[in-house]
Amino acid sequence: MKKFLFSLLAAVMSVLIIGCQNNKKVETMIEKSLYGKLPNGKEVYEFRLHNTSGMQVNIINYGAIVRSIIVPDRNGKFEDVTLGYDSLTGYINDNSYQGSIVGRYGNRIGKGQFSLEGVNYQLTVNDGENHLHGGKIGFHKVLWDAKVVSDTGEPALVLTYVSADGEEGYPGNVTVTVTYTLTNNNELRIDYNGTTDKPTILNPTHHSYFNLTGNPANTILDHQLMIDADTFTPVDKGLITTGEKKSVDKTPMDFRTPFAIGERINDKFEQLAFGKGYDHNWVLRNYDGKVNKTVELYEPLSGRLMTVYTDQPGMQFYSGNFLDGSINGKKGIGYQYRTGLCLEAQCFPDSPNKPEFPSVTLRPGQEYNQTTIYQFSIK
Repeated sequence: MKKFLFSLLAAVMSVLIIGCQNNKKVETMIEKSLYGKLPNGKEVYEFRLHNTSGMQVNIINYGAIVRSIIVPDRNGKFEDVTLGYDSLTGYINDNSYQGSIVGRYGNRIGKGQFSLEGVNYQLTVNDGENHLHGGKIGFHKVLWDAKVVSDTGEPALVLTYVSADGEEGYPGNVTVTVTYTLTNNNELRIDYNGTTDKPTILNPTHHSYFNLTGNPANTILDHQLMIDADTFTPVDKGLITTGEKKSVDKTPMDFRTPFAIGERINDKFEQLAFGKGYDHNWVLRNYDGKVNKTVELYEPLSGRLMTVYTDQPGMQFYSGNFLDGSINGKKGIGYQYRTGLCLEAQCFPDSPNKPEFPSVTLRPGQEYNQTTIYQFSIK
C-alpha cells in the first residue's frame, strides 16, 4: 500500500507546502505533470497551483503561459475566466499571445527601430511595419526553466529564461525571471526580474485574455471597467503612439468611473477607429513606482470582480478586436469578436523612440523589477 501511494505521488510529482496564516494551519499545493512535447522533443510541463480558498491557476513553462484561472462566481460556482487552448499544439500555433509573458518588449516599437547610446538597432518586424510583443519568437514562444518554491506558505512557480544577445534584434544577454504566486487572498501575483550584460531595453508584460463570465462564448461588452487614469497615449493609424498624452475627459476613453465596455466602443471617435475598438495605453494616475490599485473589472451576471495592482506607469487595455472566430480554443469553442480582453501593465508603447515617455533602458549592474497582481473577488 505504501509503495502504491508513493508511486501515485511520484506520478503527479506533487509538492505539498504547509504554512501558517493567522495562526491557522493552511495547506497549499503545486502539482506538476507532463503537458506535451515540442517538435524538437523537449518536454513541456504544466503546474497546477491551488490555494486554501479553492482557486486554481494552471501554468505551463512554454511561453510562461497561464493556461487557466479558475475562480468562483457569487453562487460559488468555479469556472475558468481566461481564454486559451486544451493542448500544447494550440499554443505552439497561436499568434494571439494567449496567456503568455511577452517580451523583451511588450507592445509596439515603430518600424522595429530604436537607438541606444549611439547604436541603431533593427528588431524583427512582425506587425505590419512594426515590432510587436518581442517579435516572432519572443518570450511567448520559448521554453522557460521552472522551479517550484516551497517555503513561502503559498504556491509559487519561478520561471527563468536567458535571452541571447541579438535575439530578435535586441542587444545584450538578458536573464529574465518571472515568479507566479497564488496567494491565499485569491491573487495571482507576478514578479519580474531582469539583468543584462549590455545596454538594452526591457518591458515585459502579461497577456491573458479575460472573460469573467466563465464562458468564452459570451462577449466582454457587458463587463464594467474602471481605469485610474486621466490621460492616455493616442496612436496613429499604425497603432504607434504619437508621443502625446491626451485627456480622457468627455471621450470614450474615460474609465475613471466604471463604464460597460460596450457602451461607447462603437462611438465615432478617431482613436477607436484606429484600434478597431480599445487597444490603447492609459497613463496611470499618481504613478510613484509602488504597487497601487489601478483597474477594476466587474462582470454583473457572475458577480466576479478582478482588481489589478501594479507598479508600472501604463496599462494597455485591449478589447479583443482581432478575435474573429478563426481560433478554436478550449472545448473547441471559436473565440469570436470581443470575447476576451487584456489588461497589460507596462511602460508606454514605443518608449525607446519617445524620450518624453518613461525609460525602458536597462544597463549592466541594474535590475529590472516589476510587480503586477490580479486579484479576484465577488460582489
